[in-house]
Amino acid sequence: MIYSCEEHVDIALDDIVDQFETFPVLSKIDGDNLSTHCEYCQNQATYVVANK
Repeated sequence: MIYSCEEHVDIALDDIVDQFETFPVLSKIDGDNLSTHCEYCQNQATYVVANK
């Protein structure tokens, strides 16, 4: 599972495909998880990219 901002969501999608060789699942983070940061730039994450 990768937390990503809007700027880096394409990189997160590519990383999941490369790592797991399957279609990624993209989910938008709701307002309850506002303290979660992007794993690429430490901005506020808006998406969770996962393999399942």
